Amino acid sequence: MNSLLGFIERMKKRWVLYRSPAEYACFIGVQIGDDCRLIGLTLSTFGSEPYLVSLGNHVTVTSGVGFLTHDGGVWVFRKEHPDIDIVAPITVGNNVFIGINTIILPGVAIGNDCIIGAGSVVTRDISSCTVAAGVPAKQICSINDYWNKVEGKAIYSRSWDAKRKKEYFQQYASTYKDSKERKNEH
Repeated sequence: MNSLLGFIERMKKRWVLYRSPAEYACFIGVQIGDDCRLIGLTLSTFGSEPYLVSLGNHVTVTSGVGFLTHDGGVWVFRKEHPDIDIVAPITVGNNVFIGINTIILPGVAIGNDCIIGAGSVVTRDISSCTVAAGVPAKQICSINDYWNKVEGKAIYSRSWDAKRKKEYFQQYASTYKDSKERKNEH
């Protein structure tokens, strides 16, 4: 009977996960603000203590991100200390983008208005208005510096239909490739 109930619970989690990632996060106990995008979640994204993860408003969590609220390394001490655990919450502020395959470790707080680069391992707190990346993640610039860098490259295409985007981006890619080749010739 217990195995049947466990199976039903797992299927219920999967159904909610695929129907709405945000609903799934709430269902398992993640505290989630308004206007969040949770892309490519899996059953393990929020680890074994999802109720210790808090996301602010307007947060994007991309594919492969892992929130680790406990230190699994204490496993090696379990023979001598069978009840040992090291657990700490993770807090993400408002207006945050977390890049693909990032890992966030126990006890980390990410401030407001932050970008965490793809593949980062966040081992300590990240201050507000920061772009951080790397292993371990470190501040690489301010959010204002990042805006100054990308502003001139911006393409305002979010409202375009798929056909217009495809045509424009194909032309853009061709022009971009040609301009890079010309730069390399000089």
